[in-house]
Amino acid sequence: MGAGRYDVVVVGARVAGAATAMLLARQGLRVLAVDRVSFPSDTISSHQLQVPGVALLQRWGLLGTLAAAGTPPARRVRFDAGGGLVLDGRFPGYEGVDALYSPRRTLLDSILVEAARKAGAEVRENFRVTQVTASGGRVTGIRGSARGRPAVTETASLVIGADGKRSLVAGAVGACRYREQPARSFASYSYWAGVPVSGGELYQRPGRAVAVFPTNDELTMVYAAAPMTEFGPARADLEGHFLRTLDLCGDLGERVRSGTRAERLRTTPDQPNTFRCPHGPGWALAGDAGVVMDSVSAQGMTNALRDASYLSAAVAAGLGGSRPLADALHDHQRHRDRAIRGMYDFTLGLAAFPPATPGQRRFLAAVAADQQETDRFLGAFAGIVPPEQYFTPGTAVRVIGSRAVRQLTAATADHLFRGPRRRDRARRAGAGQHG
Repeated sequence: MGAGRYDVVVVGARVAGAATAMLLARQGLRVLAVDRVSFPSDTISSHQLQVPGVALLQRWGLLGTLAAAGTPPARRVRFDAGGGLVLDGRFPGYEGVDALYSPRRTLLDSILVEAARKAGAEVRENFRVTQVTASGGRVTGIRGSARGRPAVTETASLVIGADGKRSLVAGAVGACRYREQPARSFASYSYWAGVPVSGGELYQRPGRAVAVFPTNDELTMVYAAAPMTEFGPARADLEGHFLRTLDLCGDLGERVRSGTRAERLRTTPDQPNTFRCPHGPGWALAGDAGVVMDSVSAQGMTNALRDASYLSAAVAAGLGGSRPLADALHDHQRHRDRAIRGMYDFTLGLAAFPPATPGQRRFLAAVAADQQETDRFLGAFAGIVPPEQYFTPGTAVRVIGSRAVRQLTAATADHLFRGPRRRDRARRAGAGQHG
């Protein structure tokens, strides 16, 4: 590799970037991580750190810090599909962890930034990158400046863009997109005091998805998603639209109104769905810069931590000389895509808000009647069980019996179990090597 002041420069120091910087520094690499904000700093977030993501924090020795800061675990979840159909269960264990957490980003990002520093990475806050430098068709570093300071150029063997879905690095290198789908929903959330919950609550209603989870400072995070087609009319009264959605969910609207909102309502329609090629000569992408999806499945932070784990291993192997870096990064892309593809398709299906079919409700009723099956179902929503392995005709046969499955119409069965994957295979046929 070409000599640079650093082995790796990471642009963006939130979940994906800080975790990547920490893991690379723990491998003994010279790492610089930069971010345009100072920490603690808030940001739009899907909020839930799913059980597999929590397991990574535990593996890295950081879960205790998150818990000690007063982040409550959620082990039980009540899934209300409407019409009296309710599933109440626990998450299956995963690598010794059986709870998800919904930390404030002011806390989680700061924990990861400090862990990166402790590992030996240099972290510069309030540093804005203005240019990705290159020579001979290869990225060589970055140029930017700290607030009120002269611009500087930093060189590295590899520049990693962990700067989010509107990544400057991805744009500068022209990272190609694939499996791209338009935004399907918009999301709103805020925090309430005086709305206690004993675990997580999920609600599905026609054209709506709602999540309620405990977070830091004895607050409760309440999230609602609706079809993108409603965003224009809803903009005139976003709070009213949000509260009317909660009123569809049993007594949730009443409970929220009886509490006190601690902060403003945050709303975003900026929910693209796309994969980017995550590597090239002298550069790589991590987290939302590489794959981004609708927040309705709340997988963003978990995907970011998993990607940091995969990518850092590939980079350490490549820069350490145990294998060519290009080969290691190519394998990382395949590993990343396999890990996330099923949840990506599942998320697109959720964000389309399809009306529930009689077959789907029959399936859910059978799941609700079996506690172990309820727990497995919740595990699929959390990514503990890959959804493409759970939502299959075989699962339907096991849960509701072969005769009942045969009674489903072909269209219903395809919509429930096969449709997203078949449509995806058609899209991949045109995606060539990126599939």
